[in-house]
Amino acid sequence: MSIYELLQIKSDSQISQLNQRVNPKKVSHLVKWVLDRLCAAIALLVFSPAILIVAIAIYIRMGSPIVFTQPRPGQNGEVFRFYKFRTMTSDCDADGNLLSDEKRLTAIGQFLRKTSLDELPQLWNVLKGDMSFVGPRPLMVEYLQRYSPEQARRHDVMPGITGWAQINGRNTISWREKFNLDVWYVDNWSLWLDLKILFLTVWKVVKREGISQANHATVEDFNGNN
Repeated sequence: MSIYELLQIKSDSQISQLNQRVNPKKVSHLVKWVLDRLCAAIALLVFSPAILIVAIAIYIRMGSPIVFTQPRPGQNGEVFRFYKFRTMTSDCDADGNLLSDEKRLTAIGQFLRKTSLDELPQLWNVLKGDMSFVGPRPLMVEYLQRYSPEQARRHDVMPGITGWAQINGRNTISWREKFNLDVWYVDNWSLWLDLKILFLTVWKVVKREGISQANHATVEDFNGNN
């Protein structure tokens, strides 16, 4: 065997060892992590005038608080503080119970939801590292106990402002379909898939599709698989 062949074997072996040490999937996740924070910082600067105008409009119409906050489960079920522009009043009935969402949703709230402007404060969640631009939507904490083991896999990745389920029906599809789409995303994730979802999200927002379920302001609660 020639010296050239020996060097070639050694070179191929080193490349193989390097590929084993450098996981392409981990590199892609790192790229996503960096891009999320960089783009969130830029987006907050670009949309700061719109954020200010929306905040003033909400304050004039509904007073404070301007931003709705709520604990939501993120990756691995870890709970974080979720931000969203307020779209409903705090009106109650004679017994002090909150009225239905449909009765509390204001005209400006409907506009914010149709244009997805109510989601702008989640850019701060992305910058903080609680969320990503793309991933399964963060839902209610109490839902954690209602998922099947397969559905719970949606928490294997970071939640997102938009996701695979959002461009495939959003609030017009069943919970079962939504969770199936979330798990599919977890199993098939790639940077190219995220780019596709972001592009289609813009198209869905322009067309204003899937905003609410029939007879609901948004969507009915998930009460489990039974």
